[in-house]
Order: sequence, then C-alpha cells, then structure tokens
Amino acid sequence: MAGNWKKRLKKPRAKRVGLISLGCPKNVVDAERLLGRFLDGGYEPTSNPLEADVLLVNTCGFKADAEAESREAILEMSALKAAYPGKRLVVTGCLAQRYGDRLIAEMPGIDLLAGTTGHDQVLERLAIPITPMPEADFKNASELAPRLLTTPSHSAYLKIAEGCNNPCTFCIIPRLRGPFRSRPLDEIVAEAEALAAGGVKELIVVSQDTTLYGRDLHPRLSLVELLTRLERVRGVKWIRLMYLYPTMITDALLDHIAASSKVLPYFDLPLQHAHEAVLRRMKRAERPDDLVELVQRIRRRMPEAVLRSVFIVGFPGETDAEFASLQAFVERSRFDHVGVFTYSDEPEAEASQLPDKVPPEVAEARRDVLMTLQQAISREKLAELVGKSRVMMVDGGENGVSVGRTTGQAPEIDGVTRVSGRPMLKVGSLVPVVITASSEYDLKARIAGLPLQ
Repeated sequence: MAGNWKKRLKKPRAKRVGLISLGCPKNVVDAERLLGRFLDGGYEPTSNPLEADVLLVNTCGFKADAEAESREAILEMSALKAAYPGKRLVVTGCLAQRYGDRLIAEMPGIDLLAGTTGHDQVLERLAIPITPMPEADFKNASELAPRLLTTPSHSAYLKIAEGCNNPCTFCIIPRLRGPFRSRPLDEIVAEAEALAAGGVKELIVVSQDTTLYGRDLHPRLSLVELLTRLERVRGVKWIRLMYLYPTMITDALLDHIAASSKVLPYFDLPLQHAHEAVLRRMKRAERPDDLVELVQRIRRRMPEAVLRSVFIVGFPGETDAEFASLQAFVERSRFDHVGVFTYSDEPEAEASQLPDKVPPEVAEARRDVLMTLQQAISREKLAELVGKSRVMMVDGGENGVSVGRTTGQAPEIDGVTRVSGRPMLKVGSLVPVVITASSEYDLKARIAGLPLQ
C-alpha cells in the first residue's frame, strides 16, 4: 500500500514538444525562439516524435521543392498523430503564412497554424479548439524570447532584421515576411550577450538583406555601428556575415571588416546572375560592371577574403549567350564557394508571368555546367591553402578525427576541415592548424599549437 500511494503522488511527466524545422537560417532562429516559449511554458524538448505531446513543424515555402518537403513533413506528422491520439500538430513558418487556413482544409490533421508571426500566441491558442490563423502583423516586436539552440552550443545564428524590400521577380519573401524591419540595436546586442553567456563563440549574422541594417531606424544606423557593438561582447570570437546584398557594401564596411579581429573576411553575396538583361528581368539593382567592381574592391582590401555566391540558371528568357556571360563571370571571379539553383515558377512571383520559359532539362544542364566549372575552381583555390596556417573552430568528430571549420567555411553550406589524431579536440575550441591536404570542398590539417583562449 505504501508504495502505491507514493506512486499516486509522483510528479506527473512534463509535456514534451518535438520539432521539425526546415528552410533557411532565419527560419532556424524562429524555431529556436518558439521552442524557448514552449520551454518557458513547462514543456520539455524531445527529438523523438513518438514521445512528443506537441508536434511542431516549422515550414519553408520559398521554392517548389522546399514546399514539397514541408508538405511531406506535415503529412508524416499528421499520420503519427492519427496513430497516437492526443498529440497536437502545430504548423508554423512560410508555408503556413503563404496558404493560411487553406492548409488546414487540405491537411485536416493540423491543429494550429502560426505562419511567420504570432509565435508568442501559440501556447495560448493551443488551449482552445482550432481557430483561423490571425492576420499577419508585420510590425516590429521584441524578439528577446528565450531561445533553445538547435545548432552546436558554440555557434548560433543572430537575426538582425525581418522582411525584405527588394522587388526580385523570382521571390515571394516580401509577401511572406513583410517589408524590411531592423531590430533595435540594444535588443540585438542583449541577445548576443545572452548567447555568449551560454557558450556561443561564433555569431552568424543573418537577415534577408544584412547590409541594409539600420537604415529604417530612427535615428538611422548602419551595419558598421552594429558590428562595433557586437565586437565588444565578451566571449564572442568570430562574427560571420551572411546575405550581404551588393548595393550596400560600402567602403566603410569593407574597411571595418579588414581592420577587425572578430568580423571574418567572409562575404556571402547573393548575386543571382551576371548578365544585364537577366538582372533587369529579375529586377535586381546591380549591373554586371558593378559586380565585377565589387569583387575587385573586396579583393584589393582583403586579398585572402573568402567569397561565396549563389546563382539562378534557367531564368525565363535566359539565352545561351546570357548563360555564357554568367559562366565567364564565375570563371573570372573565382569565388571560393558557389551554389547554383535552377529556376522554377512560383505562382505568386512576378517572374512566373514572364514569357520564354527555359525547358527544365536545359536549366539542369546549365546547372551541371556551372557546378563543374566551380568544382575545378574550388579544387584549385583549396589546393593553394596547403602549407598555410589557419585557425579552426572544432564542431565535433569521432574515431580519432576532429571535424571543424576555418574562417572561410560557414556551417552547413561550405566544406569542413579534418584533423586526425588523438586526443580528440574539444568541441567549440579554436585551434591553430596548418593545412596539409585538400579536395574539391574539404581540407585536412595538423595541429600547429595550443588551443586559443
């Protein structure tokens, strides 16, 4: 009997939340904040959906393949919910924002939609029956909700703005996330300090248009002013900038990065194309001469700067000559990292109405040509690093091989650096290394000194 009443008084198991997050780093930050709200609400995170009381799917709806992946995840979690009654299914992110309550009509297993806004209301709305998704409110709001990192504990994304003002004809982000809105400077710094206090050493600064930061604030600020404050945050060793739109890369910004001991000379430039007619159809502000000059300007100031870009092939009307112009630009610019996407129509995007669609097989062939060209460039550029000293941030490893990244390697999208030998290097440590070998994308290295403080 005694044992029975003790069991009856045993504290009940905390509710659990399981997350599937898809899409870009900005979406990762949204998911981490939402998890933080669940944590504050008494939920425990779980990586096993069978254990979860709430199944959370944070979706991407930017491209057709991303939408398909998101829909597949929702259907998978709907089936799990049907097999195990009592679970709740919450869908957030760009796909929910794009289709709203139409998604519930198509997928009745969904209990709640939150889109890209209204995450602070999710827990409250879970307590009531299904209700229509509120209209999106794109006003700036405090984003200092606690975050539960899904990245390694030493590296975290820092989102400095929401939305986008650029009128790119292939993109629906402004429709999904509203106009560009910078976060207050002090709020960003406070979040950076909290991340650093939790052990984060690398801040990866993200937004839809990072170089535009602060120009919508009153008084107006600049990315340089934000970086100056972030560099003062104790514990932060690397600051990596992503999504640097070329039109706002000023000489002042380049000078600041060149002189900084924390802001990495790593330039993520989403250029999209390099032929004037295609750029005009895309409604991009840059012109080919601007792009050539920008690459030269960066390399003059920082000869060892690492440059990454992404390009779209098969855009409506892209001729063989226009593609050849893009090829020539990539060959001349010798980017360190390149991503290539084939164009696909998005029904709400302006480009979907353009004539002269490029056949999918032609677009795929052009992608293969451009990637083959870039692979050769990447192989040559990495081979030039052999024998040179670098600093590596350790991300993990096993079986006697430590895996990390140099300043020129962003997580998830670039290659890695491997160091063989025991003992294994401490995760999160910064270690001097000498590059000993290279491949198309990855590096091998040996330890060249004690870990840095």
